[in-house]
Amino acid sequence: MVQLPKLNELGFFEIRLESIGGLGANLAGKMLAEAGVEGAGLNGVSFSSYGSEKKGSPVKAHIRFCDMDTQIRDTSPVERPHIVGIFQEALAKTVNVISGIYEDSTVLVNSRKTPEQLKEKMKLIGGTIAVIDATGIALEEKNRVNMAMLGAMFRLCPFLDPETMKDVIRKSLEKKYPQTVAPALATFERGYNEVVFQTFELPEGVAMPAFVRADTPVLGYETQPIGGIISNPGNSMLKDLSISRSGMMPHFKAESCIHCAGCDNVCPDNCFVWEELPDKKGRPQMFLKGIDYQYCKGCLKCIHACPTDALSGEREEDGYAEQNRVPHLFDLAVL
Repeated sequence: MVQLPKLNELGFFEIRLESIGGLGANLAGKMLAEAGVEGAGLNGVSFSSYGSEKKGSPVKAHIRFCDMDTQIRDTSPVERPHIVGIFQEALAKTVNVISGIYEDSTVLVNSRKTPEQLKEKMKLIGGTIAVIDATGIALEEKNRVNMAMLGAMFRLCPFLDPETMKDVIRKSLEKKYPQTVAPALATFERGYNEVVFQTFELPEGVAMPAFVRADTPVLGYETQPIGGIISNPGNSMLKDLSISRSGMMPHFKAESCIHCAGCDNVCPDNCFVWEELPDKKGRPQMFLKGIDYQYCKGCLKCIHACPTDALSGEREEDGYAEQNRVPHLFDLAVL
């Protein structure tokens, strides 16, 4: 029987996957647990937690492993993970994706940044950062992000056998989707081979942040504003859907636009910003100014509706949305 590298006080090795709906974290967690149980002879459990079951909404997958002599009687969310897998880098904008990690935990991130850049961005004090461009691999192999992330996860979990995982992939896909088996295996293999990682020692005299339970209320009887005012109503005007983009986004070329509004008709989130101006004959007409990327979740429906080449689907580059955003102007809102 294999030996788990670390255990918590209950005898568990715990993994948490942070993702958004549509990237396959729920399935990845199930397949990871299955590989540990069938291939490594471990006790294991996998379950997920999420709100609305739709593409782009935050998802967490929880995996626990322990030896065969330890019974799993705990199905609470994983709050002190030994490994965190972050399927969507932008989640860090709104979710504390590294909450509860130990000083020797490993954080796996789907990103094109370096470990040093991610350490700075996520304000990580100590631990190991592993990086894999899972989105790029998935686009090249015409597969999904979860297979690349699983490959990298197996590189970080030496007690798991990658050959067992390949058997799990075949068994899961070959009956219903036989054409996806070869791309899935290739994506998994690339994720295993291309992940890079770097360890950052905890500075002397510095301690990891104190652990705070996820169910600790932010606003309680001691901390809420006077009168119980809801300071962040979370309405549609203040929403930020940028974390929902899974690697692709529309680019707008104003010189090719004919202002037909085909894109606006299919956009589910009112991303397109219009301005009333006189046309060549002096008549008032609505002209498309650009895209407010705060509301764009990267569904790319607008690309298919555009009759010209004014809109194109491109791989999202860091900083592009902020530099090219055309903000909506709401009369009665302060953004």
